[in-house]
Amino acid sequence: MSSAAPAAPIRLADVSHYFGEGGLRKQILHGISVELRAGEIVIVTGPSGSGKTTMLTLIGALRSAQAGSVRVLGEELRGASARTLEKVRRDIGYIFQAHNLLDALSATQNVMLSLLLDRVSKRDARKRAREWLEAVGLGERLDHHPSQLSGGQRQRVAIARALAGSPRIILADEPTASLDKQSGREVVDLMQGLARKQGVTVLLVTHDNRILDVADRIVHLEDGRLATFTEHVTANTQHMMDMLARNNRKGELSRRVAEAPAEQLPVLLEQATQSAEEFLRVSELAQDNAFQSMFEEVLASFTLRFGELLDAERASLFLVDAARGEVVLRVAQREGGRSVEVRMPMSRGVAGHVASTKQSVRLDDAYASPLFNPETDRATGFKTRNILCVPIESRSGDVFAVAQLLNKRNGMAFDASDEARFREFTRGVAPILEGWARMGTNEMRRTALRAAGGAAT
Repeated sequence: MSSAAPAAPIRLADVSHYFGEGGLRKQILHGISVELRAGEIVIVTGPSGSGKTTMLTLIGALRSAQAGSVRVLGEELRGASARTLEKVRRDIGYIFQAHNLLDALSATQNVMLSLLLDRVSKRDARKRAREWLEAVGLGERLDHHPSQLSGGQRQRVAIARALAGSPRIILADEPTASLDKQSGREVVDLMQGLARKQGVTVLLVTHDNRILDVADRIVHLEDGRLATFTEHVTANTQHMMDMLARNNRKGELSRRVAEAPAEQLPVLLEQATQSAEEFLRVSELAQDNAFQSMFEEVLASFTLRFGELLDAERASLFLVDAARGEVVLRVAQREGGRSVEVRMPMSRGVAGHVASTKQSVRLDDAYASPLFNPETDRATGFKTRNILCVPIESRSGDVFAVAQLLNKRNGMAFDASDEARFREFTRGVAPILEGWARMGTNEMRRTALRAAGGAAT
């Protein structure tokens, strides 16, 4: 006979929660039900005020459950005794936006304090505190006090404190909010390692799309109601499609972009990309040719408008086809508004160099530079004088596309201020561009496979 599967460390069943009394009573959570398994990383997304932190504090035995069942590490928390709540808390590592560090203590002492409360010897507590502070990149700040640390460094002390106690559950509320990309990645990698190697269950609330890839599951909380990520995206797909179709009717979005003053472009861009980041994880969209066409229309409109604002004769977007070691020109202005597709190896040309090095390139005289590939001009019939080319990175930090401007119209070359503005523009369009790039890459792969099959026959 097979043994029964171990109980889920976290199980919520029909949990509702309210704030306030009488006429001011407001329901925050509506019938939440979810289970988290040992070793599982679950990310909760959702807008501010949706109930994410409330759910976290109920699971963490920091707030009393009012309705439904909150079962954590085998204990029912609704109506539980103070002793039971304290027992559960000892097996949970908490990482909240408020660091809650004691300024009178050093970083090492702040981490030691939580261990000493769990009856760890002073010697072992100091050893473990230093090991975890080094693991989060604070090996040179062991004896610094919170007032001597930056916000990001204080957050890392709080993270080390949570992890040092060998918790069975980690509850994290925006743990990377004050961290840069590299530090944030290191922190979530630590959590992922604990989940994989020690079976720690991780529940992580975040708005940081750079770390969604560590999740085994993503759930979405909005207006106090929980849905799977796929359900949420499916519900929003029609909204996004309707918005794009409505704005693209008779080229309406293209017209609005072309006519909008520079200060209004961020608003239009936000409208066009508000759901795009969530679509990145739904591969079914890659098969939707109509949706891909609308994405391409939006990107072409913004790309050409950015070129106009920076006074360039031509603006282009390249996709990076890493599997084939190529960059592919996918959006380019030319006579009659038509686009052209040109493939080039990443070992040649300015766009390939930018994709490979992640470094921007400004060329005052294109033909005088060994980076410039004149074959592009021959393929497009264009005469290049000067170039501004910048990389566009995915949420994981890889260059998946390159944006390029050619020939400043006033006869001058592009300068550092042009580069800064162009980078700002491309960062804004990156979410919707990444979704479109994924679609484009999938289509390129399918085309290559069809070509290979035809050659084989």
